[in-house]
Amino acid sequence: MPPLRLIDGTLVKQGAEAHVYKSTFLYPNVPCLIKHRCISEARLLNRCRSMGVLCPAVYFVDEKRGEIIMEWIEGPSVRDFLHNYMDDASDPGKDENKAIDVRLDALMENIGQTIGKLHDIDTIHGDLTTSNLMLKPRESPGTRILDTADTSLANSDVVLIDFGLGQVSSSDEDKAVDLYVLERAFLSTHPRATRLFDIIIDSYKRNCLGSSVVLRRLQEVRLRGRKKSMVG
Repeated sequence: MPPLRLIDGTLVKQGAEAHVYKSTFLYPNVPCLIKHRCISEARLLNRCRSMGVLCPAVYFVDEKRGEIIMEWIEGPSVRDFLHNYMDDASDPGKDENKAIDVRLDALMENIGQTIGKLHDIDTIHGDLTTSNLMLKPRESPGTRILDTADTSLANSDVVLIDFGLGQVSSSDEDKAVDLYVLERAFLSTHPRATRLFDIIIDSYKRNCLGSSVVLRRLQEVRLRGRKKSMVG
């Protein structure tokens, strides 16, 4: 197969690990994401998908050009979704907001299950924030999750993206740090959603075989983090 060229690509992210473009793969109606300089990420993505962890499919790898062409996930990030939720849920007593809370709790359960599966296969994400958790509708590629009241939330999958800092590791410390990074994301970015992280942890316990050891290590990581913040 001849080298694939970036045609009408739009730069969507430029970071230390990679440049990220949105383009199309083979056909104009198949959106894809193209990343530069992180071929090892393709191996992690293939490993995760082969073991049942939801993440973007890898379409093509060009090692000479240092490019990965992968599935474009059409949906909001959990970060954006939670921001919208916090804006909408100004009156928790309303019936519609109670219904949203039920679906939101189910979403947190799903996130905990996804991370539990990831750690069960000894894979570390490395940058586990709510920006790297996407909501992908199950029905069809054209279905969109428009807002927090949309019933399609109940029919959406949590997809992990951006494994540029990921690695294969059985270390309980590495897994605990993954969880700590996510916890800090909730506390700093979604301060009103603290209880949601507790739901994630409860789900993680049920879906990760070594969760008890990892969570004990998480307590140690938290303590080190607090000491570091006190020292400055």
